[in-house]
Amino acid sequence: MTKRLLLIRFVVLVTALLGINYVAWRWLFSVHWSAWWIAVPLVVAETYSLVDSLLFGMTVWRAKGRGEPPAPLPDRTVDVFITTYNEPVEMVMRTARAAKAIRYPHQTWVLDDGDRAEMRAACEAEGIGWVTRAAHWEGRPRHAKAGNLNNALLATEGEFLLILDADQVPSPEILDRTLGYFEDERMALVQTPQWFENVPPSDPLGSQAPLFYGPIQQGKDGWNAAFFCGSNAVIRREALMQLGITGYVGEVEVGVHRALRTARRVVTRARRQLGPDQADVRAGLDTILQDLGRARRELAQGEALFDVTYRFQRRVDEVHRRLVAADLTAVREDLSAIAELEGIGAGPDARLATVDDEALDRIASREWSPLGAIETVQALVDAVDVGRADEAQPVMPLATISVTEDMATCMRLHGLGWRTAYVDEVLAHGLAPEDVETMLTQRLRWAQGTMQVFFRENPLLQRGLTWPQRLMYFSTMWSYLSGFAAVVYIAAPVVYLTLGVLPVDAWSGEFFLRLIPFLVVNQLLFWLVADGRPTWRGQQYSLALFPTWIKAVTSAFANVYLGRPLGFAVTPKTRREQEGGRPWRLVRPQLVAMVVLVLAVIAGVVRLEAFDEGSPLGVYANLFWVCFDLVVLWVVVRAVRYRGPETDTGGAAALAVATTSTRGGPPA
Repeated sequence: MTKRLLLIRFVVLVTALLGINYVAWRWLFSVHWSAWWIAVPLVVAETYSLVDSLLFGMTVWRAKGRGEPPAPLPDRTVDVFITTYNEPVEMVMRTARAAKAIRYPHQTWVLDDGDRAEMRAACEAEGIGWVTRAAHWEGRPRHAKAGNLNNALLATEGEFLLILDADQVPSPEILDRTLGYFEDERMALVQTPQWFENVPPSDPLGSQAPLFYGPIQQGKDGWNAAFFCGSNAVIRREALMQLGITGYVGEVEVGVHRALRTARRVVTRARRQLGPDQADVRAGLDTILQDLGRARRELAQGEALFDVTYRFQRRVDEVHRRLVAADLTAVREDLSAIAELEGIGAGPDARLATVDDEALDRIASREWSPLGAIETVQALVDAVDVGRADEAQPVMPLATISVTEDMATCMRLHGLGWRTAYVDEVLAHGLAPEDVETMLTQRLRWAQGTMQVFFRENPLLQRGLTWPQRLMYFSTMWSYLSGFAAVVYIAAPVVYLTLGVLPVDAWSGEFFLRLIPFLVVNQLLFWLVADGRPTWRGQQYSLALFPTWIKAVTSAFANVYLGRPLGFAVTPKTRREQEGGRPWRLVRPQLVAMVVLVLAVIAGVVRLEAFDEGSPLGVYANLFWVCFDLVVLWVVVRAVRYRGPETDTGGAAALAVATTSTRGGPPA
């Protein structure tokens, strides 16, 4: 262990102690309960920030520097995938030519999701492979980039995959510097940084992520939780295919369990309706109930899914044959309802593996005759979508639960016991957004995708992950809740300066003696961890993009729980031409916040000049707080005015302050 890591751990512990001491004191002794409407949100926001700080400290606790990589594995087959949808052909070919020039033997493929004739012709002219979706994808979910990669996985054969975005130009040595880590047979993925060549030193759009693609990913790597960021990564095909097959079996198994649960309710309801003279029928239904219990136990014990369902169906058939002659009239009455039930499998979204619980509840609550109940049980189990007719291919290795496929895929790989590595060496050069609208589209998509994963597969609840891995994934998801805390941090000083309402009991010396040491040591921790990397832009955008983070959380929630469409926007790789002047509308919430903050400054100055109540110390503290918020939010003004790297007038001095949020930079 290096002296620097020991020092970082010491500062992490001091930060944690000071932070817990401050927040505990805030909750117990200093909340101004008579002004609860601002006091409680503020202390909740402070608690959120403390948790954020603790998660960051845990992340960097085991930061791993990989050093010189091992020699590449000899004689391995590698497919280089370049994903594209509508990017300019010449841009894609620039990346493809660089990929073809990679020194390690490989096959280069352009995955053209736009199915463009000119793209195909350009690839064929230079001997580069070209793959697009086949006809069986028509009329089925496409799953954006994840679907594009899943389609290519079944069309190629390389043992390893290097995945590149259309603008990420690889270095010739990228495979030589990464393949050696796969000597570990449980290594599934090696991620390298994303670095953008069109970003000026002032980085006005906050495109570079020096803290994330550095100490944060190295810290996650120390916990075996470095994750896939969508591009510039090498992945073992075996790991992805195991993931796809496991996912397929898991979805079918979920369908079988749902069918068996519903079948039990159907049979139980039918049994209650029997009269005292129907002993034979009751015995038959009891047999099916016993078989249902046996099937569920066999599945729980890990027996083969298809063997269990086959045996169960055979036993149900035997009961059915014994009783069929006794209730022909009731059978005829149920024929139309059973036909409707069997129609579960008629449409692309109607198989039992995807049908909603409300439909199953309607089936279970209907008044079935005994034989109708048996027929229903058979139809339910038969309806399980073994072939996944709703999808273009049954096996989907890359996760399709989110508009970004990377984090969910990697989390599932870790859940299966695979390992990952992060190599802190720039081995590809990409293009960052060059206008504020494109940047906001990109950040929103990243955040929405991350929160979709959180709502659908909360890492804290996922089997197979170690607790450190769960917390490493959770920390990235947690960081996107900062938008709500930012609103409170903007509102609290405004409320005090304009209305004189205290969110704390008093601006006492004890308050500042507890708060200031925590803030200072927390910033010291960031400074140590950054080790000279510029990180001020990260802190600015963590606060300044609060409307984007709030929209991401709320829209992802509505998508997952309310079924509202989210959509997928490919980040443009070329600058958008703005019409009608600069797009100030895109940052309207931030501009409104800045105006309110300026008015609060004026109100605060007036209070100082005509002071007749309260504490001047509190006014000074809140004036400083407001000015800090204004400095941070000012970055959006510069972002709107930015017109590309050649017109940037900023300099490296803007990056002198080494502080940032724990987000650093979200996965791409």
